[in-house]
Amino acid sequence: MKWKESDFKSGIEKIRAVLIYGPDAGQVDEYCDKAIEKLDIEKDNLFALDSNDLSEKQDALFAESCTPSMFGGRKMVIISNAGDGDAKVINELISHPGLSATVIVCGGELRAGGGLRSLFEGGNDIAALPCYNDDARTLETLIRSELSAESGIKQITPDAMAYMTTHLGGDRGITRGFLNKIAIYVSDKQIVELDDVEKCLPDTGAADTDDYLFSLTAGHVAQTVTALDRLLYSGAEVNMLVRMLDTHFKRLLSAVVDGQLPRLFWKVEDKFRTAMKIWSEKDITAVLVRLNELEKQMRTTGMPVEILLRDFSLKLAMRAAKMAIRKRN
Repeated sequence: MKWKESDFKSGIEKIRAVLIYGPDAGQVDEYCDKAIEKLDIEKDNLFALDSNDLSEKQDALFAESCTPSMFGGRKMVIISNAGDGDAKVINELISHPGLSATVIVCGGELRAGGGLRSLFEGGNDIAALPCYNDDARTLETLIRSELSAESGIKQITPDAMAYMTTHLGGDRGITRGFLNKIAIYVSDKQIVELDDVEKCLPDTGAADTDDYLFSLTAGHVAQTVTALDRLLYSGAEVNMLVRMLDTHFKRLLSAVVDGQLPRLFWKVEDKFRTAMKIWSEKDITAVLVRLNELEKQMRTTGMPVEILLRDFSLKLAMRAAKMAIRKRN
């Protein structure tokens, strides 16, 4: 079955297994936590395994999944970082007649028609739940939901909202963490303003993040390199920067296809307009594919992730600069 969030809320208690996958790792983790909470899984009844350990610990996986709990209550098994190559073993597990645990399979971006998605989307008592990065519309809905009257917030200024939708959205966990922080920070005045948001954004340097993302797609090579240097020096997580870059290119893709400038913080509008002129839909789609490959390289090659990101960013910025020159000529 193909699930949406509403299906998860009403159906998690009725199925044998669910595949939770997609580029938003924070949202994948969030759904895992919700499943544990909704099914009231005790710590002793939870067995977690990384897909890299499937071959070595397959016997333990089946034993944990197919034997009743010694402590009473429902059991749960979580398999993380799963890919299509794991589909055979996972199929054997969730089809086992003795299965007595709810199985949660977590993965990144999985191709349509691949082993895992085909397995879970085609079953009757198993399901697949995608976790895509929040776009401007869903992100604004999430922000307003979290910063609502229940949180004591009465108003979010337009500048503050524009700034948040520009900088957040690559990872649901990071977004929620920030929104909790801002709610506490403004609890005395109950209004979220631009200055509050700038002070409370995740510690990756909001200005440097702007310079990195928007300079890169506008073809400003020196600014891109300098901003990335500052971000990495200040301890920014490489995986998070890759997700933010992915979100940025998806936002650019929507703008190019629609021909409309999204609502942005005023300081970055010019660079984004430039990017809309020089990047084609085909070029952006190719970059999104390459970003997915970059994430896989970071997990599997053993190469330093900072080097991979620096090389990727420099090549993209230089490519954008060359495209900008061709457009002018």
